[in-house]
Amino acid sequence: MAGRGAEDRPSVITDARIGRTLSTEQRMRRYLITMGFRVVAFFAAVLSPAPYNIALFIAAALLPGLAVLLGNAADNHAAPVARPIDVAPLPELTGRDVIPGDVAESDAA
Repeated sequence: MAGRGAEDRPSVITDARIGRTLSTEQRMRRYLITMGFRVVAFFAAVLSPAPYNIALFIAAALLPGLAVLLGNAADNHAAPVARPIDVAPLPELTGRDVIPGDVAESDAA
């Protein structure tokens, strides 16, 4: 191991996308919230007077499509460009030196 080259430097993890499981949870949450609004709009349409119930029925009819669009909307951001960070060179072992010693067991648990 002669040393680390520029291409071997670590990237900054804060630029990474969110995980697939987290993305799925967020999309499911958006879908359920939108469908919750649909249920509220439908019940409000049943209980409201004539000019308002038509608008609420139309909203209740259009919200499932919107819920599917929001539920399927994934994180489509471009993949982040790896920005290398400066790291100090790693010390290298020289030869096969053995350092004698004993292992001290700790009783702390």
